[in-house]
Amino acid sequence: MIDRAGLAGFLRRRRESLQPEDVGLPRGQRRRTAGLRREEVATLCHISTDYYSRLERERGPHPSEQMIASIAQGLHLSLDERDHLFRLAGHNPPARGTTSEHISPGLLRTFDRLTDTPAEIVTELGETLRQTPLGVALTGDTTRYTGPSRSIGYRWFTDEATRSLYHPDDHPLHTRVFTAGLRKMVTLRGPGSRAAHLLDLLLDRSEEFRTAWNDHEIGVHYNGVKRFVHPEVGALELTCQTLLDPDQSHMLLVYTAVPGSESHEKLQLLAVIGPRTRELSGRPDPS
Repeated sequence: MIDRAGLAGFLRRRRESLQPEDVGLPRGQRRRTAGLRREEVATLCHISTDYYSRLERERGPHPSEQMIASIAQGLHLSLDERDHLFRLAGHNPPARGTTSEHISPGLLRTFDRLTDTPAEIVTELGETLRQTPLGVALTGDTTRYTGPSRSIGYRWFTDEATRSLYHPDDHPLHTRVFTAGLRKMVTLRGPGSRAAHLLDLLLDRSEEFRTAWNDHEIGVHYNGVKRFVHPEVGALELTCQTLLDPDQSHMLLVYTAVPGSESHEKLQLLAVIGPRTRELSGRPDPS
């Protein structure tokens, strides 16, 4: 059963304890509100201001699990705080561990400060959870996929548009990296895991994957540099740095270019151009 008073009080306290800079928002001038404004929280949580305001006033409909998950992420809650919020709303908390998509506050704070570089937060299966605006400008919105297509490793073998993002000379290495990475995750997570499900799908749908899988490679990695091909600015050579959250198995990937290089100039141009107008061709996969 929902605890409306407890839910309202908890939401107000968390909102008032956060400052705009804590969640990647500009402070602005003449700010009088203690903490965040309700409309700012609503934007962070991808809900209407009216809906959020009613929750703080102990009113409105019973929020769904999906809505509570969105609020927990928008308020940068820890896992303990997230679980408490779910219980106040009358729901059982989601599972913790490798299947959780709740991003830790520390990783989010780091991500929120990366306003001038391509960056993304991904799961261990390569599913994009968050992208910076410049990340969207570089690769398109990769958070929009559903089903198996959320995994870039799956898309690599099933969607030609995904391959068009990368330099053709590097395609064989990408094939080996994605295959070896999935082999590692299947072994680590075991039968019945999401990794095992992706394996079954790819064995059925991609001859290229079956050939690479039969090579039994493990531990294949990039050399720290990825070469992208953008439809408007052309080729870019970017260094990829990775920050791992071991508790959630999430990775923050940050792409940078050598200052003064041609790729650095192209990133600056991308920042002006903004998000890609031409979306990738992949469609949601019903599997």
